[in-house]
Amino acid sequence: MGRRRQRGRPVSGIILTDKPQGLTSNQVLQQVKRLFGAAKAGHTGSLDPLATGVLPICLGEATKYSQYLLDADKGYRTTATLGAKTTTGDAEGEIIEQKPVADISEAQIDSVLPQFMGEIQQIPSMYSAIKVDGQPLYKLARQGVEIERKARTVRIYSLKKLQYQSPELKLEVLCSKGTYIRSLVEDIGEQLGCGGYVSELRRFSAGPYDEEQLYTFEQLQQIRDEGGHQALDELLLPVDTAVMHWPEVLLTEATGFYVQQGQPVTVSKAPTSGWVRLYLGEQRQFIGIGEIDDEGRVAPRRLIKTNVVNTTG
Repeated sequence: MGRRRQRGRPVSGIILTDKPQGLTSNQVLQQVKRLFGAAKAGHTGSLDPLATGVLPICLGEATKYSQYLLDADKGYRTTATLGAKTTTGDAEGEIIEQKPVADISEAQIDSVLPQFMGEIQQIPSMYSAIKVDGQPLYKLARQGVEIERKARTVRIYSLKKLQYQSPELKLEVLCSKGTYIRSLVEDIGEQLGCGGYVSELRRFSAGPYDEEQLYTFEQLQQIRDEGGHQALDELLLPVDTAVMHWPEVLLTEATGFYVQQGQPVTVSKAPTSGWVRLYLGEQRQFIGIGEIDDEGRVAPRRLIKTNVVNTTG
């Protein structure tokens, strides 16, 4: 039986989309994939339908590196509505408890926020996308099922109060992967003694990418209508931008040959440990990522096909 022919173009790169409110991350992914006519696409961490902002879409060979963007730090701006709790921890849920907030002062808020800096423990919401026995928690929650969740360690690098005009508290959060802003807002509301839920949420950064680089779906549609797929391809960020925080290793044609055969090689002046970006020859063609092994050699870990659109830096 012959191999099934892959449908779509073998285009590769990263497009930064501005996810609109009301759509799931997967809906945005499918829209962008169709627009580019791409054979393969994936996103780098879901945003709730309520949320907007930075949603990197990886096309083609870039999908091999989506995990590293998923693991990256994130930045959010959120509006917390104090004085109420909802079933979901955000504005999409039903209000289940209300308390007065007239006495909540800025000084109280300023005294509470530092308690959430650094490493903290979070219990994921039942309305999160975490899977248990293959089922996302939010699907179980919608069926009225609640199960015990283990607390997770996350890191809050920065937590700033942007504005407080009762009952709305606007915050800016820089945090590690896996941080649930809904849970953070709920916990802050608990500490203030009045409850709270997320009424607005925008991700303004994800790893090396920020909101200044974003395109709305409408903008992408117009660019394609006016210039075709070629105009869209020119917007793609190179695959290696996903791992630009790692040191680079430049391979010669000889060492590059062995690496592309899956063999580790010795490279002078290479780092002594950790992950690295791999480039080949004078053209500095990005060919994938590697890791320094126990013997100090550069070992290939995830290589890309080099005969596709926009795979190099």
